[in-house]
Amino acid sequence: MATTRKSHSDSRLPQVLDEAARLFRTQGFGGTSVRDIARAVGMLPGSLYCHFATKEALLSAVYVKGVEQISAAVNAAVAHHTDPWQRLEAACVAHLESILRDDDYAQVVIRVHPADIPAASPTLIDLRNRYEALFVELVKALPLRANTDRRSFRLLLIGGLNSSQIWYRPNGRYKPRAIAHKFIALLHQGQELAQ
Repeated sequence: MATTRKSHSDSRLPQVLDEAARLFRTQGFGGTSVRDIARAVGMLPGSLYCHFATKEALLSAVYVKGVEQISAAVNAAVAHHTDPWQRLEAACVAHLESILRDDDYAQVVIRVHPADIPAASPTLIDLRNRYEALFVELVKALPLRANTDRRSFRLLLIGGLNSSQIWYRPNGRYKPRAIAHKFIALLHQGQELAQ
């Protein structure tokens, strides 16, 4: 699915994406109109359609950038480790640091649920699945008990990490690194106790 249209001038595209990400984050996808985005960039709504055929296509472009940023952080973090548990913990630290910082793109990826935007849902789900494939491989490499449901293990972990958006406080007791360490320690300990 093509997300952008051909344009004679893409010089304003980064600004369009930045403003769309900011508005989707603060007002939600449904609460943001094409007119709102165009106004924030200082262009006419019709001019925005030179870049994106639909608001859903613009959301998809924002998602792409957000997923790329988070994926790059995770890939860079795990590259420094060889032990499977350390690699998973490093990925969790990078994931948490990405979604808990003040970044519009990452916030849109976490807060906008594909099921809420039927027209963009297949694209958004595909983007999320590509990102989660990083964690599929990391969990696959763990020395877990033979009867461990690795899919449930991964979903439990990612769900726990993403829920931190609700309860995390920047000035709180635990920083992202400490949270990731505690999560992984609990999962690792559970594997050891069950053996």
